[in-house]
Parts: sequence; C-alpha cells; structure tokens
Amino acid sequence: MNKVYIILITFLSFLFQQYTIGQTKQENQFLQKVGVVDSLYSKKLKEYRKIYVQLPANYNANKKEKYPVIFILDGEILLPTVTNFQNFYSGGFTPEMVLIGIANDKNRMRDLTTSKVTEMNGLPFNQENGEADLFSNFIETELIPYVENKYPVTNFRTLIGHSYGGLFTIYSLIHHPQLFSNYVAIDPSLDWDNQKLLKESQKILSSKNYQSKSLFMSLNGQLNMQDPNITIDNVMQDSSDFTLFSRSNISFSDVVKQNSKNGLHYDWKFYPKDIHGTIIFPSIMDGLISVFEWYQMENTYKINNFETSKEELNEIIKYREKKLKIHFGYAVPPYPEELLNISGYMNMDMEQMEKAKMYFDFCIEFYPNSANSYDSMADYYERNGDNDKALNFVIKAYKISNDNYFKERIEALKKK
Repeated sequence: MNKVYIILITFLSFLFQQYTIGQTKQENQFLQKVGVVDSLYSKKLKEYRKIYVQLPANYNANKKEKYPVIFILDGEILLPTVTNFQNFYSGGFTPEMVLIGIANDKNRMRDLTTSKVTEMNGLPFNQENGEADLFSNFIETELIPYVENKYPVTNFRTLIGHSYGGLFTIYSLIHHPQLFSNYVAIDPSLDWDNQKLLKESQKILSSKNYQSKSLFMSLNGQLNMQDPNITIDNVMQDSSDFTLFSRSNISFSDVVKQNSKNGLHYDWKFYPKDIHGTIIFPSIMDGLISVFEWYQMENTYKINNFETSKEELNEIIKYREKKLKIHFGYAVPPYPEELLNISGYMNMDMEQMEKAKMYFDFCIEFYPNSANSYDSMADYYERNGDNDKALNFVIKAYKISNDNYFKERIEALKKK
C-alpha cells in the first residue's frame, strides 16, 4: 500500500491526477485515440448500424463497475468532443460514463427528422425523411438492449444531439421520455415541418410528468443570415423565413418555462458569438454541466479543512450518498475509492485517527470487493499497534486478490 504524504489535497487536484493517469494508458503511438468501432444489425431499420464506444479512462474490467451512459447522435463527429469534456470534468462535475456515439453519416435526415415533408421552401422535396419514430424504436428495442448486454452501463441515460439531432432529442423528450434521463439539444431544428413538433409539445408539456428529467437547449447567435440588425431582443418581432429557426427555438423555450410545474429541470443558453457549426463545443460543456448540476461535489472546503469534525464529515458523505441514489435511482458510492483512501491516509498522517478510520470504514462499505480497502484498514490498525486486527484485514485482502504482496504481509504480521 503506497502511503500518500500530503498536507492538503483538493478534489480538483485529485480529479486532474486521475485524468493524467488515464491519458498515459493510451497507446504510445497515438496522441489521442477515441472510440472503438462496433456495429449491430437492426431488424427495424433493415441495415447494419455502426456505433463508437468509449469507456471511462480508469475503467477496470476486474472491478465489474457499471456506469451511466451517454448516447451521442452524429457520434462519428461529436464523440471526440464529449470525450475531451469528460477527460477534464468527470468525477467532480459529471460521473464517469460510457459514451456511445451513434453514426448518422448515412440516412441522417431520414432517421432524425420527426415528420414527413414533400416540399421545402416552396419546391418539391424528395429526400427520404420523417422516420424519427422508427429510429427511436431501433434505439429502444435494439440499440439500448445491445449496449446494456455488452458494455458496463446502467439504465441512467443521457442523449445529445445537434441540429436535426437536436430536433430528435426534443422529439425523444416529448414522445419517449422513458428512454433517457437527460437531454442535451444543441441548436435544434425546431422549424422542421412548419414547427410541427413545437406545436405538439404545447399540450404534452402541460400534461406529462417530467420529474427527474433534465433538458439543456442552446441557440446560436446567427439569428438572421442576411440581416445583422436582428438581435435576441427583436428577433421575435420578425416574421420572415430567415428567422423561423431561431424563433422556433425561443418559442419552445417559452413553452417549457410556462409549464415548469411538470418537474422538468430546464436550462437554455444563447451563444451570441457562435454560429450553427461552432455552437456544438460550448453547448456540450455547458449542457452536461447543467444536466448533472446535482452531481457536483458539495462542501469541498469543509472536507479540506482539518478542523471539520468527524461527525460533520460523516454527515456530508451520507448526504451525498443519499442524494446520488435519489437522482440515479440506484445506490452508488458517493466518492471514488481513491479519494476516500487518500483522505484516510491524509488524516492519519495528521494524527486525526478517528477521521482516518471513518474514511477507511467508508472505503470498505462502498467498495467491499476491493482488496485495497481492507489493506488500508490494516495500515490503520498496524499504525495504532493492533497487529491482530491488521492481520485480519490483510487476510481479507488476500482472499479477494490472491496477490503475493498480501501473502508476504500476512507472514510479516504474524512475526510481530
């Protein structure tokens, strides 16, 4: 067991350390390697569908952990951006998650648009479109079961989409809210088919219960491509086709706000300096931080303060455990094992033994299959002169891991 001799550690420094460790695991010949290609045959769509899968940087198959999952439309384009965000923000702002990029480079308009149109801009329109319901059925009955069977994911899901993908994201929230917990709709094309989805949403948002659901939606700053005098303050007074896209976005946002009693956690952001093609990057960052606002670590200043009592620390940890269970719908450890472990050693080095034992107790409670948790508790008892209890915990660690390190330690403790 490597002891950590530090005076002060913050949660952010810990998270950055985990990020850099994860990066060194990448194969040396790549600066960055994102997404393993997989595919499945869809009986619904009558075609093979490609997906890109990115596991958390610190994923360890031996630990048998499961993670929340993000499904990313246009995954062949957006997966690297979501991965980069997670590399910096996961652990403190968002949970570690499995990322599933859904390829939409073929039949994109067919799959992501929400109703059929036969003309556009006054001209006949023959491109295949309006099959969002079929594509949603593929996601629900084929893709999600495939991912849950093959990858370490839970049923806590987030959907991200841009443009037509954003339209599909809003469609999923309105018509199939059971599929996802979080929705990030980036510059959604709500002008599609004369705002049909917007009109449908007015009744549905007022009648459905969206408790425990979250939506983030964004709008780019190019409100009228031909008139720079159109601003966020006057765009709703314009009636031209050139502002239909932005007016549809704002109108939907107004409908959501008017129906806030339905329980939906909602956040909308306007990016005046971005256009449709650049809004993706900031929206992914702001959107995921928004829909996981409840996940962010609280009271870090108290945890970092050595004068905080053991009782108050215990209360903080139990509160976070309860909060995460409420939001996820299942029990999860409130903090990473490494963070609890480091906190235990930190307090032990500061001669705050009651706090140290509390952290090691939590390590065992939340990570009962980790040999390291028992080994840390053994260090605590050996440090306090109770070699018999130390031996018992090392034996438990050895039974879990069968590692020769623990076997040697058992022999050393027996001689004391």
